[in-house]
Amino acid sequence: MKFIKSPLIAIAALSLLGLVFDFSVNAYFQLILLFALVNCLLSMSLNLVNGYTGQFSLGHAGFMAIGAYFSAYANTHWDLLPPSLQAVEFFIWAGCAGLVAAGAGFLVGLPSLRLKGDYLAIVTLGFGEIIRVALLNMDFLGGPRGYSNIPGFSSFLFSFIFASLWLVICFFTIWRVMHSTYGRGFLSVREDEIAAEAMGINTTRMKVRAFVLSSFFAGVAGSLFSHFTNFISPSSFTFLQSVNAVIMVVLGGMGSMTGSVVAAVFITVLPEALRPLQEITGVDLRMVIYSLSLVLVMILRPKGLFGDLEITDVWRKYVRRSA
Repeated sequence: MKFIKSPLIAIAALSLLGLVFDFSVNAYFQLILLFALVNCLLSMSLNLVNGYTGQFSLGHAGFMAIGAYFSAYANTHWDLLPPSLQAVEFFIWAGCAGLVAAGAGFLVGLPSLRLKGDYLAIVTLGFGEIIRVALLNMDFLGGPRGYSNIPGFSSFLFSFIFASLWLVICFFTIWRVMHSTYGRGFLSVREDEIAAEAMGINTTRMKVRAFVLSSFFAGVAGSLFSHFTNFISPSSFTFLQSVNAVIMVVLGGMGSMTGSVVAAVFITVLPEALRPLQEITGVDLRMVIYSLSLVLVMILRPKGLFGDLEITDVWRKYVRRSA
Protein backbone atom coordinates (compact mmCIF):
# COMPACT_ATOMS: atom_id res chain seq x y z
CA MET A 1 0.00 0.00 0.00
CA LYS A 2 2.89 2.36 -0.65
CA PHE A 3 0.97 4.35 -3.28
CA ILE A 4 -1.24 5.81 -0.55
CA LYS A 5 1.83 7.31 1.13
CA SER A 6 3.76 8.53 -1.92
CA PRO A 7 2.38 11.28 -4.20
CA LEU A 8 4.81 10.41 -6.99
CA ILE A 9 3.75 6.76 -7.05
CA ALA A 10 0.10 7.82 -7.01
CA ILE A 11 0.60 10.20 -9.96
CA ALA A 12 2.52 7.54 -11.90
CA ALA A 13 -0.22 4.95 -11.26
CA LEU A 14 -2.99 7.33 -12.34
CA SER A 15 -1.02 8.35 -15.44
CA LEU A 16 -0.66 4.70 -16.40
CA LEU A 17 -4.40 4.24 -15.83
CA GLY A 18 -5.08 7.24 -18.06
CA LEU A 19 -2.90 5.73 -20.78
CA VAL A 20 -4.93 2.52 -20.62
CA PHE A 21 -8.21 4.43 -20.86
CA ASP A 22 -6.84 6.48 -23.75
CA PHE A 23 -6.64 3.35 -25.91
CA SER A 24 -9.42 1.19 -24.46
CA VAL A 25 -12.53 3.42 -24.22
CA ASN A 26 -14.27 5.84 -26.58
CA ALA A 27 -14.59 9.62 -26.23
CA TYR A 28 -17.96 9.39 -24.44
CA PHE A 29 -16.62 7.24 -21.60
CA GLN A 30 -13.45 9.31 -21.48
CA LEU A 31 -15.54 12.42 -20.76
CA ILE A 32 -17.41 10.55 -18.00
CA LEU A 33 -14.06 9.60 -16.43
CA LEU A 34 -12.94 13.23 -16.48
CA PHE A 35 -16.18 14.28 -14.78
CA ALA A 36 -15.56 11.54 -12.20
CA LEU A 37 -12.17 13.08 -11.39
CA VAL A 38 -13.79 16.50 -10.97
CA ASN A 39 -16.39 15.02 -8.62
CA CYS A 40 -13.66 13.24 -6.66
CA LEU A 41 -11.93 16.58 -6.12
CA LEU A 42 -15.21 18.25 -5.16
CA SER A 43 -16.27 15.52 -2.72
CA MET A 44 -12.87 15.35 -1.01
CA SER A 45 -12.87 19.11 -0.51
CA LEU A 46 -16.38 19.07 0.98
CA ASN A 47 -15.45 16.11 3.20
CA LEU A 48 -12.97 18.36 4.98
CA VAL A 49 -15.85 20.56 6.17
CA ASN A 50 -18.76 18.14 6.49
CA GLY A 51 -16.82 15.03 7.44
CA TYR A 52 -13.73 16.00 9.41
CA THR A 53 -14.89 19.30 10.94
CA GLY A 54 -18.49 18.24 11.48
CA GLN A 55 -20.16 21.25 9.84
CA PHE A 56 -22.91 21.17 7.21
CA SER A 57 -22.27 23.24 4.10
CA LEU A 58 -24.62 23.40 1.13
CA GLY A 59 -22.85 26.11 -0.86
CA HIS A 60 -20.01 24.25 -2.55
CA ALA A 61 -21.49 24.81 -5.99
CA GLY A 62 -20.92 28.55 -5.46
CA PHE A 63 -17.18 28.10 -4.88
CA MET A 64 -17.02 25.76 -7.84
CA ALA A 65 -18.72 28.41 -10.00
CA ILE A 66 -16.25 31.08 -8.89
CA GLY A 67 -13.31 28.89 -9.83
CA ALA A 68 -14.88 27.89 -13.16
CA TYR A 69 -15.69 31.42 -14.30
CA PHE A 70 -12.40 32.90 -13.13
CA SER A 71 -10.35 30.26 -14.89
CA ALA A 72 -12.45 30.50 -18.07
CA TYR A 73 -12.14 34.28 -18.21
CA ALA A 74 -8.42 34.27 -17.38
CA ASN A 75 -7.53 31.68 -19.99
CA THR A 76 -9.46 33.50 -22.74
CA HIS A 77 -8.28 37.05 -21.97
CA TRP A 78 -4.90 36.89 -20.25
CA ASP A 79 -1.96 35.20 -21.94
CA LEU A 80 0.88 34.68 -19.50
CA LEU A 81 2.99 32.17 -21.40
CA PRO A 82 3.55 31.10 -25.03
CA PRO A 83 1.35 28.31 -26.47
CA SER A 84 4.13 25.76 -25.97
CA LEU A 85 3.73 26.20 -22.21
CA GLN A 86 -0.07 25.94 -22.21
CA ALA A 87 -0.01 23.19 -19.58
CA VAL A 88 1.86 25.40 -17.14
CA GLU A 89 -0.57 28.25 -17.79
CA PHE A 90 -3.56 25.99 -17.15
CA PHE A 91 -1.98 24.91 -13.87
CA ILE A 92 -1.30 28.52 -12.80
CA TRP A 93 -4.84 29.69 -13.56
CA ALA A 94 -6.33 26.64 -11.83
CA GLY A 95 -4.34 27.53 -8.71
CA CYS A 96 -5.42 31.18 -8.98
CA ALA A 97 -9.05 30.07 -9.39
CA GLY A 98 -8.67 28.10 -6.18
CA LEU A 99 -7.23 31.14 -4.40
CA VAL A 100 -10.13 33.35 -5.53
CA ALA A 101 -12.60 30.72 -4.31
CA ALA A 102 -10.66 30.46 -1.03
CA GLY A 103 -10.92 34.23 -0.61
CA ALA A 104 -14.68 33.99 -1.11
CA GLY A 105 -14.74 31.12 1.37
CA PHE A 106 -12.98 33.29 3.95
CA LEU A 107 -15.42 36.18 3.45
CA VAL A 108 -18.40 33.84 3.78
CA GLY A 109 -17.00 31.65 6.51
CA LEU A 110 -15.79 34.33 8.89
CA PRO A 111 -19.28 35.58 9.86
CA SER A 112 -21.32 32.45 9.08
CA LEU A 113 -19.22 29.73 10.75
CA ARG A 114 -20.19 31.04 14.17
CA LEU A 115 -23.48 29.33 13.37
CA LYS A 116 -24.09 25.61 13.68
CA GLY A 117 -26.12 22.86 12.07
CA ASP A 118 -29.15 23.84 10.02
CA TYR A 119 -28.42 27.56 10.37
CA LEU A 120 -25.02 27.15 8.72
CA ALA A 121 -26.56 25.03 5.95
CA ILE A 122 -29.10 27.78 5.21
CA VAL A 123 -26.42 30.48 5.10
CA THR A 124 -24.14 28.52 2.75
CA LEU A 125 -27.13 27.58 0.59
CA GLY A 126 -28.00 31.27 0.33
CA PHE A 127 -24.43 32.11 -0.65
CA GLY A 128 -24.48 29.55 -3.46
CA GLU A 129 -27.70 31.02 -4.83
CA ILE A 130 -26.32 34.57 -4.57
CA ILE A 131 -23.35 33.56 -6.71
CA ARG A 132 -25.59 31.89 -9.30
CA VAL A 133 -27.95 34.87 -9.57
CA ALA A 134 -24.99 37.29 -9.72
CA LEU A 135 -23.52 35.32 -12.64
CA LEU A 136 -26.88 35.51 -14.43
CA ASN A 137 -26.57 39.30 -14.42
CA MET A 138 -22.91 39.61 -15.47
CA ASP A 139 -22.95 40.26 -19.21
CA PHE A 140 -19.16 40.19 -19.55
CA LEU A 141 -19.30 36.58 -18.34
CA GLY A 142 -22.11 35.66 -20.71
CA GLY A 143 -24.98 36.10 -18.28
CA PRO A 144 -27.76 33.54 -18.80
CA ARG A 145 -26.27 32.64 -22.21
CA GLY A 146 -23.25 31.10 -20.51
CA TYR A 147 -19.55 31.38 -21.25
CA SER A 148 -18.36 29.55 -24.38
CA ASN A 149 -15.17 28.96 -26.37
CA ILE A 150 -13.19 28.10 -23.25
CA PRO A 151 -9.76 26.68 -24.13
CA GLY A 152 -9.52 22.96 -23.62
CA PHE A 153 -6.82 20.35 -23.30
CA SER A 154 -5.15 18.90 -26.37
CA SER A 155 -5.97 15.25 -25.60
CA PHE A 156 -7.73 12.98 -23.15
CA LEU A 157 -4.44 11.69 -21.74
CA PHE A 158 -3.23 15.20 -21.00
CA SER A 159 -6.60 16.07 -19.42
CA PHE A 160 -6.56 12.92 -17.29
CA ILE A 161 -2.99 13.47 -16.06
CA PHE A 162 -3.68 17.14 -15.32
CA ALA A 163 -6.81 16.32 -13.30
CA SER A 164 -5.03 13.43 -11.58
CA LEU A 165 -2.24 15.79 -10.53
CA TRP A 166 -4.71 18.07 -8.77
CA LEU A 167 -6.51 15.06 -7.32
CA VAL A 168 -3.28 13.79 -5.77
CA ILE A 169 -2.43 17.29 -4.49
CA CYS A 170 -5.86 17.54 -2.85
CA PHE A 171 -5.72 14.05 -1.34
CA PHE A 172 -2.27 14.37 0.17
CA THR A 173 -2.79 17.95 1.33
CA ILE A 174 -5.90 17.01 3.30
CA TRP A 175 -4.24 13.76 4.42
CA ARG A 176 -1.22 15.61 5.84
CA VAL A 177 -3.37 18.36 7.37
CA MET A 178 -5.55 15.81 9.16
CA HIS A 179 -2.44 14.17 10.63
CA SER A 180 -1.15 17.51 11.95
CA THR A 181 -2.05 19.76 14.85
CA TYR A 182 -4.64 21.54 12.72
CA GLY A 183 -6.26 18.24 11.88
CA ARG A 184 -6.61 17.38 15.54
CA GLY A 185 -8.26 20.75 16.00
CA PHE A 186 -10.74 20.01 13.19
CA LEU A 187 -11.60 16.65 14.73
CA SER A 188 -12.04 18.16 18.19
CA VAL A 189 -14.56 20.63 16.76
CA ARG A 190 -16.45 17.74 15.19
CA GLU A 191 -16.49 15.56 18.31
CA ASP A 192 -17.39 18.18 20.94
CA GLU A 193 -17.21 21.90 20.21
CA ILE A 194 -17.84 22.94 23.81
CA ALA A 195 -15.07 20.67 25.12
CA ALA A 196 -12.73 21.98 22.42
CA GLU A 197 -13.40 25.56 23.48
CA ALA A 198 -12.83 24.58 27.11
CA MET A 199 -9.40 23.24 26.13
CA GLY A 200 -8.47 26.60 24.61
CA ILE A 201 -9.14 25.85 20.92
CA ASN A 202 -10.54 28.72 18.88
CA THR A 203 -13.28 26.72 17.20
CA THR A 204 -14.40 29.50 14.86
CA ARG A 205 -10.85 29.92 13.57
CA MET A 206 -10.55 26.17 13.03
CA LYS A 207 -13.81 26.04 11.10
CA VAL A 208 -12.81 29.01 8.95
CA ARG A 209 -9.44 27.40 8.10
CA ALA A 210 -11.14 24.17 7.07
CA PHE A 211 -13.70 26.13 5.06
CA VAL A 212 -11.04 28.14 3.22
CA LEU A 213 -8.99 25.06 2.32
CA SER A 214 -12.13 23.27 1.19
CA SER A 215 -13.15 26.27 -0.94
CA PHE A 216 -9.74 26.32 -2.60
CA PHE A 217 -10.06 22.81 -3.97
CA ALA A 218 -13.71 23.40 -4.92
CA GLY A 219 -12.49 26.32 -7.03
CA VAL A 220 -9.88 24.10 -8.67
CA ALA A 221 -12.60 21.54 -9.41
CA GLY A 222 -14.61 24.29 -11.09
CA SER A 223 -11.58 25.29 -13.16
CA LEU A 224 -11.12 21.71 -14.40
CA PHE A 225 -14.84 21.43 -15.15
CA SER A 226 -14.79 24.55 -17.33
CA HIS A 227 -11.89 23.28 -19.44
CA PHE A 228 -13.36 19.80 -19.84
CA THR A 229 -16.74 21.08 -21.06
CA ASN A 230 -15.50 24.21 -22.92
CA PHE A 231 -18.79 25.82 -21.91
CA ILE A 232 -20.27 26.84 -18.57
CA SER A 233 -23.43 28.61 -17.49
CA PRO A 234 -25.06 29.49 -14.16
CA SER A 235 -27.35 26.47 -14.61
CA SER A 236 -24.26 24.25 -14.24
CA PHE A 237 -23.89 25.31 -10.59
CA THR A 238 -27.33 25.07 -9.07
CA PHE A 239 -28.37 23.91 -5.62
CA LEU A 240 -28.53 20.35 -6.95
CA GLN A 241 -24.78 20.39 -7.59
CA SER A 242 -24.17 21.15 -3.91
CA VAL A 243 -26.60 18.40 -2.89
CA ASN A 244 -24.80 16.00 -5.21
CA ALA A 245 -21.52 16.78 -3.45
CA VAL A 246 -23.12 16.16 -0.05
CA ILE A 247 -24.47 12.80 -1.29
CA MET A 248 -20.94 11.78 -2.30
CA VAL A 249 -19.56 12.64 1.13
CA VAL A 250 -22.33 10.87 3.07
CA LEU A 251 -22.36 7.84 0.78
CA GLY A 252 -18.59 7.37 0.95
CA GLY A 253 -18.37 7.96 4.68
CA MET A 254 -18.07 11.11 6.76
CA GLY A 255 -14.36 11.53 7.37
CA SER A 256 -13.07 9.07 4.76
CA MET A 257 -11.07 10.38 1.82
CA THR A 258 -11.11 6.98 0.16
CA GLY A 259 -14.87 6.80 0.60
CA SER A 260 -15.29 10.21 -1.06
CA VAL A 261 -13.31 9.04 -4.10
CA VAL A 262 -15.21 5.75 -4.43
CA ALA A 263 -18.61 7.41 -3.93
CA ALA A 264 -17.81 10.15 -6.47
CA VAL A 265 -16.87 7.58 -9.10
CA PHE A 266 -19.96 5.49 -8.27
CA ILE A 267 -22.38 8.43 -8.48
CA THR A 268 -20.82 9.72 -11.71
CA VAL A 269 -20.65 6.41 -13.56
CA LEU A 270 -23.85 4.66 -12.40
CA PRO A 271 -26.44 6.91 -14.16
CA GLU A 272 -24.50 6.66 -17.42
CA ALA A 273 -23.97 2.92 -17.08
CA LEU A 274 -27.74 2.49 -16.75
CA ARG A 275 -28.51 4.55 -19.87
CA PRO A 276 -28.77 1.48 -22.18
CA LEU A 277 -31.75 0.30 -20.09
CA GLN A 278 -33.87 2.98 -21.71
CA GLU A 279 -33.23 1.49 -25.15
CA ILE A 280 -34.10 -2.01 -23.90
CA THR A 281 -37.21 -1.23 -21.83
CA GLY A 282 -38.41 1.93 -23.58
CA VAL A 283 -38.69 3.62 -20.16
CA ASP A 284 -36.06 5.76 -18.50
CA LEU A 285 -35.46 3.84 -15.26
CA ARG A 286 -32.01 5.29 -14.61
CA MET A 287 -32.93 7.66 -11.80
CA VAL A 288 -35.25 5.10 -10.19
CA ILE A 289 -32.48 2.50 -9.98
CA TYR A 290 -29.95 5.17 -9.03
CA SER A 291 -32.12 6.42 -6.17
CA LEU A 292 -32.95 2.89 -5.03
CA SER A 293 -29.23 2.04 -4.97
CA LEU A 294 -28.55 5.02 -2.71
CA VAL A 295 -31.38 4.03 -0.37
CA LEU A 296 -30.15 0.43 -0.13
CA VAL A 297 -26.57 1.49 0.52
CA MET A 298 -27.61 3.84 3.32
CA ILE A 299 -29.82 1.16 4.89
CA LEU A 300 -27.13 -1.51 4.73
CA ARG A 301 -24.22 0.86 5.45
CA PRO A 302 -25.63 3.75 7.51
CA LYS A 303 -22.15 5.18 8.10
CA GLY A 304 -21.33 5.08 4.40
CA LEU A 305 -19.30 2.67 2.31
CA PHE A 306 -16.10 3.19 4.29
CA GLY A 307 -17.38 4.82 7.49
CA ASP A 308 -14.45 6.79 8.86
CA LEU A 309 -11.87 4.29 7.54
CA GLU A 310 -9.31 4.81 4.78
CA ILE A 311 -8.13 2.16 2.36
CA THR A 312 -5.04 1.55 4.51
CA ASP A 313 -7.28 0.89 7.53
CA VAL A 314 -9.39 -1.54 5.49
CA TRP A 315 -6.21 -3.28 4.33
CA ARG A 316 -4.93 -3.73 7.90
CA LYS A 317 -8.32 -4.64 9.35
CA TYR A 318 -9.55 -7.17 6.81
CA VAL A 319 -6.99 -8.22 4.21
CA ARG A 320 -3.99 -8.64 6.49
CA ARG A 321 -6.03 -10.35 9.18
CA SER A 322 -7.53 -12.86 6.73
CA ALA A 323 -4.06 -13.49 5.26
